[in-house]
Amino acid sequence: MKHIKLIIITLFLLLIIIVAVQNYAAFVTPVSFRLDLFFSRFQSVKMPISFVVVVAFLIGFVVAGGYGMFERFRLKKQIKTLTKEVKEMDNEINSLRNLPVTSEDMSLEQSSDNNPRPKVR
Repeated sequence: MKHIKLIIITLFLLLIIIVAVQNYAAFVTPVSFRLDLFFSRFQSVKMPISFVVVVAFLIGFVVAGGYGMFERFRLKKQIKTLTKEVKEMDNEINSLRNLPVTSEDMSLEQSSDNNPRPKVR
């Protein structure tokens, strides 16, 4: 499985490199972003599209990583809570198992002891 995963990752990276080389002119084309609000106007400096793509990728990576870490901590806390609950339930079951038997219906056992079983021939 490790080999297949390595081959797939290598092919994906090769595909990215091929796309980047074939579209080099488009990736280095400078663009400028403009934001027109009612009261003011903002315009960024010219930058290559490849820079915008890399920055967008990194922002997405950081946001997804932050969400993943938040989710992991939440699930870790839930696991601790459930583990504690299971230990408490185990302790309760063990304490109930170790209780002495105080009232037991002995009538069935006594009647079977008094009446011997018929012999099979």
